[in-house]
Amino acid sequence: MGTITVLVVDDEPKIRGIVREALRDDAKRVLEARTGKEAIALAESERPDLIVLDLGLPDMDGADVCRSIRAWSNVPILVLSARAAEGEKAALLDAGADDYVTKPFSTVELTARARAQVRRSQMAPVPGGEGPLVIGSLTIDTGRRRVVRDDVDVHLTPTEWGLLRALISRADRPVTHERLFREVWGGAEGDAQQYLRVYVAHLRRKLERDSYHPLLIVTEPGVGYRFALEAAQRGASRAADPDDVQAADGDAAIE
Repeated sequence: MGTITVLVVDDEPKIRGIVREALRDDAKRVLEARTGKEAIALAESERPDLIVLDLGLPDMDGADVCRSIRAWSNVPILVLSARAAEGEKAALLDAGADDYVTKPFSTVELTARARAQVRRSQMAPVPGGEGPLVIGSLTIDTGRRRVVRDDVDVHLTPTEWGLLRALISRADRPVTHERLFREVWGGAEGDAQQYLRVYVAHLRRKLERDSYHPLLIVTEPGVGYRFALEAAQRGASRAADPDDVQAADGDAAIE
């Protein structure tokens, strides 16, 4: 990330300074905007690689800034806000945000989420379609509609495939109930959360080691679900490396 430009949008100088310091090692330039209009103008003129956006701006709501930028740009937008209401989180994701961090926040979490969004935006498309995902002993090949777990083929229904593809297409980003329901069930009427609760449970039983403690398809309370690809791959890698496990145990003992 050392060559990227980040735009930080917040009306509080202290918060802008904290974010700038947190991203100092990862960004070549950190631009700052105090208002929504400044943010939109800078986004157009400077074309940043990442936008960290507060919702409570003095001239306009951050969600409107997000919609305005999203109308012409796919730049990753990471929302940083004191608003913790679940409905507001869902609304901003539907407005085009890629992820959110709630104030007060950990700079470690902020930096990790920022890096994840930039990595994802810079990934080159795979010729001929997406290749299979390998997560430990689980392989998901959406192109061939095939799932293998512990060398055994796993059967998914068409609806389960639709839901899985919708989650994978936005891997590591929270996806709202409403968006998933629209993509999988189209114009059907019904309780989106109830439909999803049932089918997510089916997927977890087929894909997760422990469906009661899922690591791959995680719940975003009151918002939707997240396909936690990077975390699951890291966990699988650590589990396969005894030296890594021993080192982790040693670190825990020191603490």
